[in-house]
Amino acid sequence: MALPTPETFIPDLTVSAPGRINLIGEHTDYNMGYVLPAAVDKTIVFRFRRRPDVFRASFYSQMNQKGFTVSLDAISRSAQSWENYLLGVLAELSKRTDRVQGFDCEIESSLPAGSGLSSSAALECGLAFGLNELFGLGLTPWDLIALSRDAEHHFVGMQCGIMDQFASVMGREGHAMLLDCRSLEYSYHPLKLHPYKLVLLNSHVSHSLADSEYNLRRAQCEEGLSIIRQRFPVAGTLREVSPEMLLACQGSLSTVLYNRCAYVVSENERVLAAVDALEQGDLQRLGALFYSSHEGLRKQYEVSCPELDFLVDYTKKIPGVLGSRMMGGGFGGCTLNLVHEKDAEGFVGEITTAYQQQFGLQLTSFEGVPSSGVAVVGKKDA
Repeated sequence: MALPTPETFIPDLTVSAPGRINLIGEHTDYNMGYVLPAAVDKTIVFRFRRRPDVFRASFYSQMNQKGFTVSLDAISRSAQSWENYLLGVLAELSKRTDRVQGFDCEIESSLPAGSGLSSSAALECGLAFGLNELFGLGLTPWDLIALSRDAEHHFVGMQCGIMDQFASVMGREGHAMLLDCRSLEYSYHPLKLHPYKLVLLNSHVSHSLADSEYNLRRAQCEEGLSIIRQRFPVAGTLREVSPEMLLACQGSLSTVLYNRCAYVVSENERVLAAVDALEQGDLQRLGALFYSSHEGLRKQYEVSCPELDFLVDYTKKIPGVLGSRMMGGGFGGCTLNLVHEKDAEGFVGEITTAYQQQFGLQLTSFEGVPSSGVAVVGKKDA
């Protein structure tokens, strides 16, 4: 792939695609369970223009200061991982339509990569949505969600669930979304947190285990389920396994497999409890569920890391914090914290100093503001 020369151009179409926060429900989506995400007001902006060469597309990333071109009739994987999120979308679109023609795309991001805000899903969904608009492909939101997930499976090699793509496409300002990943039924829930707010702390660590361990966890859940099925008529996934069924099978499962399954079963229950806490305005209970979720991720699912554990544990020493948990696939990224508005500034200052002293790393923080999903934000001659 030849590297195109970046240039300023007047786009035919500009699209903004958000990342997501996840209040609770980590690693439950690929187990067909429940999740409670929200789109966040950190986005990737795509500027598209048609080009006369109908068989070629070019991309330029402002954040990477790099670009590439691709033949639309000969799409293949790249050695550059970030390119595969885009190439995967093109490949999946080619399975569904022959109406994508040549285009240039400039990409600019305010989403910190590796922070657990799913910049990957924003990259996929923003491109898919933009091309759907630019060429009038007629794809539905669920088509865009599914093809973006499939792009990650087939081109990136990450066997993710559907939550991240769903949140990026379907987000609603001021709301979290309860998604049943088996039926794909969903509902919006106002995020009424005043006088508290969501503060994210970016650990700025990204351990190399993340990708391989993610796929391993999925395989372990499937292995545990196969053993449970020998005793109980479970047709589908861990979503159908009750705590009582799991306990009855404990003797047949290795400690690792039991812990993986126990985490998923418990996390599904926590998601539904979190929705109830939001509906009741019980923020103390919501915060307690955050802490419980993190303990499960730390001890049963084993996808945390020392930096994230330190950040969560330290919040228990600071007034005005109701709950904290790691967010995302694990092994780095952000913690999500439910903090009283009047204490937020002091909270960030104190924990930043402590983290610097402990690890020699600088934290960054920002508020998690629930926002709208992917949308057109500019159109030529509009």
